[in-house]
Amino acid sequence: MIKLIQEIIIYLVVALSSLFIMSYAVHMLVGGLVSKETEYLLIIATCLIGVVAIGFMVWDVTQRRKGIK
Repeated sequence: MIKLIQEIIIYLVVALSSLFIMSYAVHMLVGGLVSKETEYLLIIATCLIGVVAIGFMVWDVTQRRKGIK
């Protein structure tokens, strides 16, 4: 049980840092070129795509652990 909690904490840290890096990359690419509202919308869209991708990876790992895939 301790191993599972450690693994979940590691996955959460990696997921949050990945989302932060994605949003920062968008800020560095378009910051100053477009309005603040557009930049925020692009950051939100990028983070939503990242959350979907991370969610799919979580689903895939759980399926493999159950032996379905």
